[in-house]
Amino acid sequence: MGKRHHRKAINSLQGRIREHETKIQLELEKDIPDQGLIKHWQKEIAAFEKGIQQAQKRLGR
Repeated sequence: MGKRHHRKAINSLQGRIREHETKIQLELEKDIPDQGLIKHWQKEIAAFEKGIQQAQKRLGR
């Protein structure tokens, strides 16, 4: 896989992180936030961050 693929993956994962952070913020604004959902999204964010680190490593950063 080339550099373009890894850069595209990083951009995609960063977008997903922003989406999940927005979801978490909206959930926290509710009267009774669903903590299970928030934990799920936080785990996904951690997985996305790990994917970004791996792609950056492959790019030599």
